[in-house]
Amino acid sequence: MSQYSDIDRLAINTIRLLSVDQVASANSGHPGAPLGLAPAAHVVWKQMRLNPKNPEWINRDRFVLSNGHACALLYSLLHLFGYDFSIEDLKQFRHLGSKTPGHPEFELPGVEVTTGPLGQGISNAVGLAIAQANFAATYNKPDFELSDSFTYVFLGDGCLQEGVSSEACSLAGHLKLKNLIAFYDDNKITIDGNTNVSFDEDVGKRYEAYGWEVLSVENGNDDLDSISKALEQAKRSDKPTLIKLVTTIGFGSLQAGTHAVHGAPLKADDIKQLKTKFGFNPEESFVVPQEVYDLYNKSTIEPGIEANNKWNALFEAYSAKFPELGAEIKRRLAGELPTGWENKLPTYTPKDSAVASRKLSEILLQNIFEDIPELIGGSADLTPSNLTRTKEVVDFQAPSSGLGDYTGRYIRYGVREHGMGAIMNGISAFGANYKPYGGTFLNFVSYAAGALRLSALSGHPVIWVATHDSIGLGEDGPTHQPIETLAHFRALPNLQVWRPADGNEVSAAYKVALKSKHTPAVIALSRQNLPQLEGSSIEKAAKGGYVLQDVEQPDIAIVSTGSEVGIAVEAAKVLAEKNIKARIVSLPDFHTFDQQPKEYQLSVLPDGVPILSVEVLSTSGWAKYSHQQFGLNRFGASGKGPAVYEKFDFTPQGIASRAEKTVEFYKGKQVYSPLNTAF
Repeated sequence: MSQYSDIDRLAINTIRLLSVDQVASANSGHPGAPLGLAPAAHVVWKQMRLNPKNPEWINRDRFVLSNGHACALLYSLLHLFGYDFSIEDLKQFRHLGSKTPGHPEFELPGVEVTTGPLGQGISNAVGLAIAQANFAATYNKPDFELSDSFTYVFLGDGCLQEGVSSEACSLAGHLKLKNLIAFYDDNKITIDGNTNVSFDEDVGKRYEAYGWEVLSVENGNDDLDSISKALEQAKRSDKPTLIKLVTTIGFGSLQAGTHAVHGAPLKADDIKQLKTKFGFNPEESFVVPQEVYDLYNKSTIEPGIEANNKWNALFEAYSAKFPELGAEIKRRLAGELPTGWENKLPTYTPKDSAVASRKLSEILLQNIFEDIPELIGGSADLTPSNLTRTKEVVDFQAPSSGLGDYTGRYIRYGVREHGMGAIMNGISAFGANYKPYGGTFLNFVSYAAGALRLSALSGHPVIWVATHDSIGLGEDGPTHQPIETLAHFRALPNLQVWRPADGNEVSAAYKVALKSKHTPAVIALSRQNLPQLEGSSIEKAAKGGYVLQDVEQPDIAIVSTGSEVGIAVEAAKVLAEKNIKARIVSLPDFHTFDQQPKEYQLSVLPDGVPILSVEVLSTSGWAKYSHQQFGLNRFGASGKGPAVYEKFDFTPQGIASRAEKTVEFYKGKQVYSPLNTAF
């Protein structure tokens, strides 16, 4: 006998019709997937551990709608399961300023990650599963299981075709993340039509090759018992599970099974026949029978609130028995870093030797890593180059591998930059103040641009340790030398893009990035040695830009970043010999500098002084801070780093000659700071 009753089927049809009504109300959206996935959603959500009154509860189950275009389904679920989504919110679907935007966004209650760009959600889910496994392994004790939650994912063919999902899922299989369960909506339809026009691989075999458990449900439209059985089997597995769910897109619609129902509202007559078919009044919209509210309240909401209360009591007992760990967890759940961690940041003077900023980063991480247990790092197969692994750290690996365990805080991402970026977003989204960082060459952060954009959009304060930041990397040549990369990243809202010039600036970059609660950071670091500069300090650099070296009544200000700041200092000496006085400004992060008061900004880049920017990267974006730009608007060259710098004239003499021309050009003219604008 089935465990499901007519009320369950009424609930499923309610989910379907709420989703259809949202799309119809907006006259925009995707009704097809919600109609097909409602049965699986009902089965999964009915047994999930959640508390809509406390959406941030750390031991809740997570649900990720990777095929985010189907968000009407998610909003229907959030309403029915007691989250702060009213019927009126559903009626405002896709309307300006509503709580129900066109794709799920992270800041909404009950939405774990922002999805829409396909493949990102399932990849974020891998990060959520990693964080849960680490949190559980770190803090669970006998009789005190503080963390045992699952991450559930719905995904479609589009997510499977995007390469980022392959990167992340391959790693998930290697790591044996048994807390990750994904439902593949195998409806054989994408925007172009039937998937057979471009996609006929055996998905199950691919995921088996990744090391996943693969299960199948042949009738996902209404075989609730088979869906439930597959789910329970997945929860018992010792590896991640993909449940292949054969569904009909637009189930019940007159256009069921076609791409016409994928991304357009149903016609009025279709909606009426659908409602009649499902036993609803065809003249009414946004209807929820009281029995459906009662069902979910009894099956899920009340047990979830009770489970949260039991967890609170368990945590109190845990804190009494393990006071130090309890205090640490409480601090992390409050989103605070350990007291005094900044005291471990290295400081430098000009007497200290020149060191590559990637090495300075390694020294810093070594200093602070053990003091910040929420810091979890890794590299995309470039650990010896990025210098991102501290000496004592354990690798995050499946315990059965013999390579580490789940308490480990160093992740071997393999050659998977995009997957790494999306996974870091998921780790951050888990909560518990996780501070993920990941290393690769600056040029190859571009491979992860999709994930980086979502970090900024969603406010995940992840950190990219981006080494080999310029033509200074030398012999690897134009394929590896970033030119346009920082201009691209600086154009993203809500993103710190640091290019520190010495050790104090490296410390400042990490200080600001780690303290950030809602802004990610890219820290671009050099391969070549950089001198420790007179006039730098953590305090000054933490403002994003400052006067490094000054003179009275300067004839010119030279503003620069990274390895070029030291060269600009030498250029000022060349200019001084010609009686040209130069102020040297270091601007390691545009974003942080832009947050400073206008008065401070103008004290650094004032009226009355022509400003020359110097950076061995694209000049795009520099006009906001300078009158003239000396940069590199072509690709680089292969050769030893110093020789490449000399080829492109980034030498003290090359900078000085351009400074002279700038002074001459503006002589006798009224000069206003480029920061002085109308608005």
